[in-house]
Amino acid sequence: MRMDEALREGVIALAHRAAARILAVYDSAAFEDEAAIRQKDDRSPLTAADLASHRCIVDGLAELTPGLPVLSEESATVEIAARRGWQRFWLVDPLDGTREFIKRNGEFTVNIALVEAGVAVFGVIQQPVTGALWYGVPGGGAFRRTEGGDLALRTRVPAARPLRVAASRSHRDARTQALLDALPAHETLACGSSLKFCRIAAGEIDLYPRFGPTSEWDTAAGQAILEAAGGAVLDPRGRPFRYNQREGLLNGDFVAFGDPALRAVLPA
Repeated sequence: MRMDEALREGVIALAHRAAARILAVYDSAAFEDEAAIRQKDDRSPLTAADLASHRCIVDGLAELTPGLPVLSEESATVEIAARRGWQRFWLVDPLDGTREFIKRNGEFTVNIALVEAGVAVFGVIQQPVTGALWYGVPGGGAFRRTEGGDLALRTRVPAARPLRVAASRSHRDARTQALLDALPAHETLACGSSLKFCRIAAGEIDLYPRFGPTSEWDTAAGQAILEAAGGAVLDPRGRPFRYNQREGLLNGDFVAFGDPALRAVLPA
């Protein structure tokens, strides 16, 4: 797919602005008071930074693409009956890795994806603390934005041994550990939020297995970038992830691959 340059740059600028809103809270001398951390209904944390980023992105996307729906983590109350008619929409996580934000380890991101007919066709991920930004269009390439220009990304194909496997800092369950135990020679690398997809796209990591719930806004931007770099995000039956296809917005289990041929090394 080809992405209109003006729209691409508009979304990238919007991700930068949202990152600045997050950092205004993160860098505050009164961080705990400013963050105003509270629990959502699903017991996940919510901060003032989530809400500031959400408002920035939703308002900005409304200006860039008037009339195009926006589904954000902080406004995800649209029923499937209404969403079913969305052939094209924005899928947004204003602050992916809120737990990492609260821990102040820097490993949180802004995720913005464009979804068409269930497929993530464009993704932008911004890491506020470092200023790093990645974007990708499957079929059109994946890139890291640098001061010197855009650096093209490619996954590590073929994957070499030992495999490098991403393991979440905040989510490590028994099934993930069992898969790790069954893999051939490998090393594990801890990494938070959607940064795992970016590091696979850059050839720094080979696999990211995830068992247990994630939400669609957690993966869409990362999937677009990873697929644009030559990788894949597959469910346990080997099917690519699709979006806005179910009544709920929770993903099932998945594995993100740099080299899709690695599916053969996974235990059945």
